Amino acid sequence: MSNAMTLPNILSPASAKAASAGALTLASSMLPGQLGNIDAYIQAVNRIPMLSAEEERELATEYQQRASLEAARRLVLSHLRLVVSIARNYLGYGLPHADLIQEGNIGLMKAVKRFDPEQNVRLVSYAIHWIKAEIHEYILRNWRMVKVATTKAQRKLFFNLRSHKQSLHTFTPDEIDGLAKELNVKREEVSEMETRLSGGDVALEGQVEDGEESFAPIAYLADSHNEPTAVLAARQNDRLQTDGIAQALDSLDARSRRIIEARWLNVADDGSGGSTLHELADEFGVSAERIRQIEASAMKKMRAALAEYA
Repeated sequence: MSNAMTLPNILSPASAKAASAGALTLASSMLPGQLGNIDAYIQAVNRIPMLSAEEERELATEYQQRASLEAARRLVLSHLRLVVSIARNYLGYGLPHADLIQEGNIGLMKAVKRFDPEQNVRLVSYAIHWIKAEIHEYILRNWRMVKVATTKAQRKLFFNLRSHKQSLHTFTPDEIDGLAKELNVKREEVSEMETRLSGGDVALEGQVEDGEESFAPIAYLADSHNEPTAVLAARQNDRLQTDGIAQALDSLDARSRRIIEARWLNVADDGSGGSTLHELADEFGVSAERIRQIEASAMKKMRAALAEYA
């Protein structure tokens, strides 16, 4: 988001069609005329008059029944100061105040879309949830390169852990137990989130300073033994040694397969070779030369089968 803050131009003309179908499309642009900075924006929204309960109910009913874009615009504009107030409470996360307000405005727009005036509840009470939800999502997306909270329990801990810390030291076992009980989460989750929040992001690549690149994780994370080409070659070799050889053996007749297995596959644990030509000649009642010929023919047939498999 740019530094220039502007007031919401709540509904664009293009959104009229969607609104008539029951959907509220809110433009991300603001009222004509950009304001110089965040201070000017805050001053501008504070000058927008607030609605009475009767006016709010009338406008909400008009939008609900007639999809009036003007009614929605007035409802949103009158509550922009609420977004500013809520966003101010999240400045401790180090994110731009303007961005927090922008996200909160989106939550306000969603609240207006879903607000039911028949529930006899003021919009301010209903909108707080939606405003905070959008700001929370924005913080979780941008606070770290790696998302630190994904589950409901982790999100609860993320937004409550720091406020419960009494000092810069880590939690004691008793403090962990107490916080876990108060927030209704597991003590292991408390310890894990504390570790996550205490850590920082580290750039993978070093920064170049004075012509020299600083030492960074990229310098020692490389693993020459697991290069993509080597991994793929190893996988292909494994396939040839298992599925490929099994398929090649299946292409042989029974006698040729017996000879190949006895000569090359039945290797003892001590590394000694398989059967000799003479041993197989005695087994099949032929000459050793004939066994060699059968072996050579079978090997040629297997190589052809392996080539097709590869």
